[in-house]
Amino acid sequence: MWFPVRVVSVWKARVVLRTCGSPYVWFSVWEGAGRGSPRGVRGRLPREAGERRTALGSIDVTQIVLASASPARFALLRSAGLDPKVIVSGVDEDAVIADTPSDLCLALARAKAAVVARDLTSGLVIGCDSVLELDGRAYGKPSSAEEAVSRWQSMRGREGRLLTGHCVIDAAGGREVAEVGATVVRFGTPTDAEIAAYVATGEPLRVAGAFTLDGPGGWFVDGIEGDHGNVLGISLPLLRRLFAALGVSVPTLWQSV
Repeated sequence: MWFPVRVVSVWKARVVLRTCGSPYVWFSVWEGAGRGSPRGVRGRLPREAGERRTALGSIDVTQIVLASASPARFALLRSAGLDPKVIVSGVDEDAVIADTPSDLCLALARAKAAVVARDLTSGLVIGCDSVLELDGRAYGKPSSAEEAVSRWQSMRGREGRLLTGHCVIDAAGGREVAEVGATVVRFGTPTDAEIAAYVATGEPLRVAGAFTLDGPGGWFVDGIEGDHGNVLGISLPLLRRLFAALGVSVPTLWQSV
């Protein structure tokens, strides 16, 4: 349902709209639209999202919530000693838009975390979103096999940056920290037949950038510069820094599992 809106502020790349008589803030950030062409986003945040701030205090670390349906992100957190609860945000990723790929993935990560955190009274909520930056444009999941083939034909033999926005929200206090991780990816030179066979596996349609490292796509990536986990969807070193900014240490999280 749509509500009447009015512009209340412009923050970074985003024009923030507040609904009249609605408990939500609608936002829009511009870069382009669609999955194969530059992505765009429109989402909604709870009114208090991004506005709630409290002094540093006690944080309940017994509940870690991952605001993502990504099996790779869940597996990375589990392998790192955490036991996250998964709550999918439902944010429409193809509706949001931003000035740069970095702004876009960060806006989406914040939106996902905020939508989930609004319904919780405690715990740490982790929101993430990944895009591939190539020629200054942001690419998420291909919308079709044909698009995935075309994407790979343009990517092979080149370099791109896999960007992952990370956001952590203390659900009790509303404090939020966020950062973007960037990893340079050097793509190999698969033949047309190899690209067709890879796309037929279905993997490119399920992941940002139409590739990943921990599956069949790993055969066609010559190397990376940066954090491997960031390409899979979540950077543990970056996440540790965000936790530390909230006064939470990783060993404390291990003890709470």
